[in-house]
Amino acid sequence: MTELTLTKTEFASGTWQGLLTGSPETPQLSVTHLNDEISGVSVTETKEAGTWLVQVPIPTEIIADGVQTLVISDAATRQTLQRISLIAGDALDDDLRAEIDLIRAELDLLKRAFRRHCSETT
Repeated sequence: MTELTLTKTEFASGTWQGLLTGSPETPQLSVTHLNDEISGVSVTETKEAGTWLVQVPIPTEIIADGVQTLVISDAATRQTLQRISLIAGDALDDDLRAEIDLIRAELDLLKRAFRRHCSETT
């Protein structure tokens, strides 16, 4: 049996999408969050043989403070194919990306104030 490979293609509008290769037949996938099965996962065949479009809707009830991880695995072998991580709320307080966004906002504020000062004093 060939090795399954799941590659993320997009994550938008609450749906994670990826392409699964290495399975001539419809793969059986399991998506879990804290050992609870996520429903609504779809696997559809693409025009290319052995390639499948995987769509995972992210349930709103799992979105919470901290890091939430969904695990996509092959239902038959339990091999982990991909992980989806969501970070929200208080966990972002120490996140470098959030700090950079704050610094950018403060820099924009200082630039506007400096420009206003320069235009008023000339």
